[in-house]
Amino acid sequence: MIKWALIFFVISLVAGFFGFSGVASGAKSISKALFYIALVIFLIVLVFGVFLGVLVF
Repeated sequence: MIKWALIFFVISLVAGFFGFSGVASGAKSISKALFYIALVIFLIVLVFGVFLGVLVF
């Protein structure tokens, strides 16, 4: 998911450079949303890994 966030970030930079502000804005918002979703998933997996690791060992 981080890969897709980076791809949309690059699309946003390129579109902004060429003057497509609407496309750049849309790609930026998609990139931001994907990054935050990936961050939340990472934190959930981290918390469950710590709690389940304590229970298993």
